[in-house]
Amino acid sequence: MTSKMPVGARLSGLPPVVSPHARVLILGSFPGIASLRARQYYGHPQNHFWRILEALWPQDVLPTGPGSYTERCQWLLDHRLGVWDVYASCVREGSLDTSIREAIVNDFASLRAHCPGLSAIAHNGAESFKHAPQVLRSLHLPAVDAANAPIESIKLPSTSPANASWSFERKLAAWSDLMARHGLL
Repeated sequence: MTSKMPVGARLSGLPPVVSPHARVLILGSFPGIASLRARQYYGHPQNHFWRILEALWPQDVLPTGPGSYTERCQWLLDHRLGVWDVYASCVREGSLDTSIREAIVNDFASLRAHCPGLSAIAHNGAESFKHAPQVLRSLHLPAVDAANAPIESIKLPSTSPANASWSFERKLAAWSDLMARHGLL
């Protein structure tokens, strides 16, 4: 297989992984090539996403191996997490956020009914966080500073392998702080 998707083709993202019990919604920008091919969030083996979550809850074994994605999603939901992306579709060659063109933002308005207990939206990286005010407005929430918002909106360091300026330990600390603030640790 080649590492590129067809040039100029509109790529469609993945469906949300959410439940009514989700307290923290993790929003990425758009799945990379490895994730799109696998039809799995954070499917690139060098992405720190799953490794960080496993480090946060070491007592709960994260399912691994072929065919474990459905169980991983249930593991997320059991930890009161949801996962989705800011973009529903885009045109992009490669996996870098800087290559995203003609992006269409997901419809977050319906999410409130599916996740009534949300207390935080964790943007996995800067590209996702650029849309924080729009996401809050879609949820019919004021786009105010995090200290006064009914739902905290925070930019976390990207778990992408392209974010090499942050060590795993530094990423883990930032993600741990958020989960602890929302009673998940």
